Amino acid sequence: MKNKKVLFIASTGGHLSELLQLKSLFNQYKSYLITEKTKSTIGLKKKYDNVEYLVYGTKDHIFSYAFKFLFNCFKSLVLFIKIRPKVIVTTGTHTAVPICYIGKIFGSKIIFIETFANSKTKTLSGKLIYPIANTFIVQWEEMLKFYPKAIYGGWIY
Repeated sequence: MKNKKVLFIASTGGHLSELLQLKSLFNQYKSYLITEKTKSTIGLKKKYDNVEYLVYGTKDHIFSYAFKFLFNCFKSLVLFIKIRPKVIVTTGTHTAVPICYIGKIFGSKIIFIETFANSKTKTLSGKLIYPIANTFIVQWEEMLKFYPKAIYGGWIY
């Protein structure tokens, strides 16, 4: 399993905090971590092997966000070609959507973990990735009514 390439991707903040709860899996595979480059994530390269960054963007600044998102789509393609993961694991959000679609096109397995923060509504990234996910995990049992093909996995924390 050490040769199996697994890409872990999430945007910065709570989504990344949730994803890092899976860090015990990082050593079981040839793992890669992708997140947005911020002051809080820059130190990840010292803690983990194979860390890559996308541009940080927020929808609060819609004009610049559109350009940053487009740039991140192209960078995601480049990173996917460089890494060629067999599996992509994500807790979302907008940072992860492009690489999940790219991965699906090229045959990667997609594992999406819906955020702990939502117990009553779907997230936008959840809505977008649900149709293509090989495994879709929810952390609240109530979320199964929104995602009937999902697996209830309990809390990631």
